[in-house]
Amino acid sequence: MFIDQVDIYLKAGNGGNGIVAYRREKYVPLGGPAGGDGGNGADIIFEVDEGLRTLMDFRYQRHFKAKHGQNGMSANAHGRNSEPLVLKVPPGTIVKRKDTEETLADLVHHGAQMVIAKGGRGGRGNSRFASSRNPAPDFAENGEPGEEFEVTMELKLLADVGLVGFPSVGKSTILSAVSKAKAKTGDYPFTTIKPNLGVVQTGDGRSFVMADLPGLIEGASEGTGLGHQFLRHVERTKVIVHVIDISGLEGRDPIEDYRIIREEMRLYNESLLKRPEIIVLNKVDLVEDNEIFEQFKSAIGEDKEIHEISAATRQNLDTVLYRVADLLEETPETEEIIEETDHRVMYRYEKDPDAFKISRDDDGAFVVTGEAIERMFKMTDFNREAAIRRFARQMRSMGIDDALRDRGIQTGDTVRILGGEFEFVE
Repeated sequence: MFIDQVDIYLKAGNGGNGIVAYRREKYVPLGGPAGGDGGNGADIIFEVDEGLRTLMDFRYQRHFKAKHGQNGMSANAHGRNSEPLVLKVPPGTIVKRKDTEETLADLVHHGAQMVIAKGGRGGRGNSRFASSRNPAPDFAENGEPGEEFEVTMELKLLADVGLVGFPSVGKSTILSAVSKAKAKTGDYPFTTIKPNLGVVQTGDGRSFVMADLPGLIEGASEGTGLGHQFLRHVERTKVIVHVIDISGLEGRDPIEDYRIIREEMRLYNESLLKRPEIIVLNKVDLVEDNEIFEQFKSAIGEDKEIHEISAATRQNLDTVLYRVADLLEETPETEEIIEETDHRVMYRYEKDPDAFKISRDDDGAFVVTGEAIERMFKMTDFNREAAIRRFARQMRSMGIDDALRDRGIQTGDTVRILGGEFEFVE
């Protein structure tokens, strides 16, 4: 089974909590704070494995949670950092956030890695907050929560050559004839509902990967039929072999078929029309009137490279394969295929926005939301008075207090953050 799109849930590890501890040794007066920091939570990393060809493994396990960092310890001992969770994916995998549709990674080369979900940093122990004004702080930070979201994984085939065309024009038959790929074939529409790959070897020892892709229909660029699934894979191919049923036995017009598919490719991604293309007129053994060849060439244009073949009888197949191999040698890698990487782990650096929003609940309470303030809330130990005072100072420094006043808050009004309630005091 070929799986080329799947949604999964990711939860990176939370950072370990810092602790409140003090140095207590005989003959050492005023030992001072000694609470260690928590360890960092585990990242979730995607790594390309060229031995994989589908996203099948992610169909059966769709929830991935990385380990949390270890809590800090006394004597300024740092908690242990957690090892990253590495998920292996096939070449050509694109990872997008499901909620924002932001592309997080386009993974192509074997061994390339990308941090998709970042683990939380460990909370700081009380020794980190010691100062001349407060030499013995009695609070520490909780660990930062790890990133948590759903992603959509899409797989684009990394084939050198893509066979395109309407259903039942003979694409699967061609692939079966020139490689060991055994695609299901039949004389009915939509035989191919998943891409098939085959390794083709020419008589002079050259080889390349050919993909038989699901048939297109009119409206494919808007997602009709198997449109988007098909066109996503075409983007990766270096050379396009456009297969036409020249016999017309299916009741279709070969000239109109060619124009429709070219238009759908243009509407989806205009750069596809710039790829090297060979037009293959298949099923010539079933043609009774040879004038149709001249009519097709005249309508399409003399500048197009056209070959007449019969996949069923293997007529002229070798000539086409030699020509395809020549084109592959002449064609540079496309931008969609190549992505420079030095195989080191790549991080997504994102600005940490201090933006926040204030709204009102039905009961009149003021609700504060925002990435930064919510992270601070989660990292605050509300069992300690000193930590609460520090949280209040952070809110003031971010301008939340002034913003609440602008919204008309009064002493005694309720402020909510992530379900926690506070009383506003001037």
